[in-house]
Amino acid sequence: MEKEGLSRRKFLTNGALIGAAGMIAPAVLSSCTGGSKASVNTPLKKEGEFYVPDMPDKADDGKELKVGVIGCGGRGSGAIINLLDAANGITVTALGDVFADRLFGLRDKLKNDRQQEVPEDKCFVGFDAYQKVIDSGVDMVIIATPPVFRPTHFQYATEKGVHSFLEKPIAVDPKGYRTIMATAKQAQAKGLSVVTGTQRHHQRNYVEANKQIQAGIIGEITGGNVYWNQGMLWYRQREAGWTDMEWNIRDWVNWKWLSGDHIVEQHVHNIDVFLWMSGLKPVSATSFGARHRRITGDQFDMFSTDFTMENGIHLHSMCRQIDGCSSNVSEFIQGAKGSWNSATNEIKDLEGNVIWKYDSEKAGQEFQQHDPYVLEHVDWVNHIRRGTAHEEATECGISCMAAIMAREAAYTGNTTTWDEMTQSPMDYMPEKLEMGPLDLASYKVPVPGTAKE
Repeated sequence: MEKEGLSRRKFLTNGALIGAAGMIAPAVLSSCTGGSKASVNTPLKKEGEFYVPDMPDKADDGKELKVGVIGCGGRGSGAIINLLDAANGITVTALGDVFADRLFGLRDKLKNDRQQEVPEDKCFVGFDAYQKVIDSGVDMVIIATPPVFRPTHFQYATEKGVHSFLEKPIAVDPKGYRTIMATAKQAQAKGLSVVTGTQRHHQRNYVEANKQIQAGIIGEITGGNVYWNQGMLWYRQREAGWTDMEWNIRDWVNWKWLSGDHIVEQHVHNIDVFLWMSGLKPVSATSFGARHRRITGDQFDMFSTDFTMENGIHLHSMCRQIDGCSSNVSEFIQGAKGSWNSATNEIKDLEGNVIWKYDSEKAGQEFQQHDPYVLEHVDWVNHIRRGTAHEEATECGISCMAAIMAREAAYTGNTTTWDEMTQSPMDYMPEKLEMGPLDLASYKVPVPGTAKE
């Protein structure tokens, strides 16, 4: 039986997306910043040097597109509905999953809610289902399997010339990271469009804040803090008849080989925001974490990390999944002239005066669609139909590697470096992928350091 905790997506919608209802004031507060003050800002990046997504309410009409879904659980089911909301002329033609019940659950949903019926001979079950979906003649594919499988699935889709949407995280170990980075180059060479599930890049208030930061409103970035602290996630107790592999995959969010641990699987969002807006990557990570309340699996339920970035500044990262504790899902970036706080959608100067605030009223007048989970698919489809290749896997891969660094620093108690981790042979994938036994005794909760004799 699955015990439901606080949904990650629901928490995000209720917390970080509060701006849709609560963000007020003009885009630039003229009472706080005059033209002369704004004119002395030195841009971090000039217009055209950083990507600003085109986010109309709906994608361009155009070529009919056939899409397949690999991974038909909660995220895959959500992503395909987001895509259908984002664009007309999209037909779901193939589904794949390791579990028939998840696949046919989505098939029924598509038929009943969206009047799209996927033929039974285009429904594939098993560890090789991803190949069959991609080989079925689709133009684009949603990859929403447990994260450990995503590098392999992306690699195959790219080899076959299929456009990919990759749910984050897109790697849980260094081997997967290297596969992602190499495949991203292949996708670029083939002119494919690849969008990842780091949806802050398509969230209107975040995009507008990034434009202000790149214009130099807070000056040179000097540090930051990022948080994802919430209650315990869902889990599944083992049921009679389940093999080790089936239990692990059905309970995937609690097993580090499948999810990468929640610092990679979930908190990567917040780490990614800082890397995206600063344009920096970490050179080292010192971290600690622990397991206090988790019920299944072999991973931690809290982490705290000090990242040293490549220019010497520091980022503090904090994440927790424990009921009954303070919650915070946000990012804070400090600059030499001011700071940005995603929790309030404000930029303040060093004296604490608000000098910019996201204008939600104006955005509400200009746009009807404000859901970043839909807008990322609007951007994806527009790139495909316009023939303008776009690739987000490289940027997302770097963010995932930063989270992997932090995880390993906490697991071992030792400072990790970018160079050692990106070159590490670490590979979380089991030798055999079959619905049979696993060496569960080897899946132990990590204990850092050395005990006293």
